[in-house]
Amino acid sequence: MSDNRELTYPSWTVVLVGKTGNGKSATGNSILGRKAFKSRASSSGVTTACQLERTVLKDGQIINVIDTPGLFDFSSGSELMKKCLRLAGGGIHAILVVFSVRTRFSQEEEAALDSLQNFFGSKITDYMIVVFTGGDDLEENDETLEDYLGRDCPQPLKTNDQTQKDTQLQQLLSLVNTVLLENGGLPYDANDRSTELQIEAKLKEATAKYEQKLAEEKAARQQAEKNAQSLSTDVIPKLGTELVEIRREIEALKDELADERRRRICSIL
Repeated sequence: MSDNRELTYPSWTVVLVGKTGNGKSATGNSILGRKAFKSRASSSGVTTACQLERTVLKDGQIINVIDTPGLFDFSSGSELMKKCLRLAGGGIHAILVVFSVRTRFSQEEEAALDSLQNFFGSKITDYMIVVFTGGDDLEENDETLEDYLGRDCPQPLKTNDQTQKDTQLQQLLSLVNTVLLENGGLPYDANDRSTELQIEAKLKEATAKYEQKLAEEKAARQQAEKNAQSLSTDVIPKLGTELVEIRREIEALKDELADERRRRICSIL
């Protein structure tokens, strides 16, 4: 997309995500123009909690940068991600997905990106910018970013090659501006999705409970048939009643989730 229009906001918020050791914190420091985030080569990672830092550009534009413990560090569960979302009170203007050219794209990274999309919703992909670190390694091998990615890489992919240090910030700001233009000038509202996330969690829990009770009922029926007992024992009717109740709960949650998603769409329109 080629568009010279610029969108002006009191502040822009960008979130850094990526595999531990890919250089998220170093990328954030480059944007800020100072060493605000701890950064070093480490397989265990330096960032252990979400951290927000701010910089003001010469033109007065405020940039909020949120560093995360790592897209692939799921040991703390989604609660950690929710805490990060609270830092982005005014919405997310771009998510910088940081990869390193020193390591090849793995199945683990692909699965984690799917998880990221599942957590935020499919709309979040419209706000993603792919950033590659370690570009000096490509230069040493006389390889370009295009060579590394492959010439069949989809054109819509938004990338920023950090080999050009002097123009890195301007490239990123230009890409963030492009992302906003392509999304009608609206940031991704992280807080607006909190209710939807809660309903989805309840639905997931109810579905798991339903499957468990269904397995219990099946096992009880098989045991009753094996022992030539009547299927009208106390256990089976009780399980059947519980299944009906859980099924009603699931249907109600599905309706609630659909209503919430419609509400979000209407609020955007």
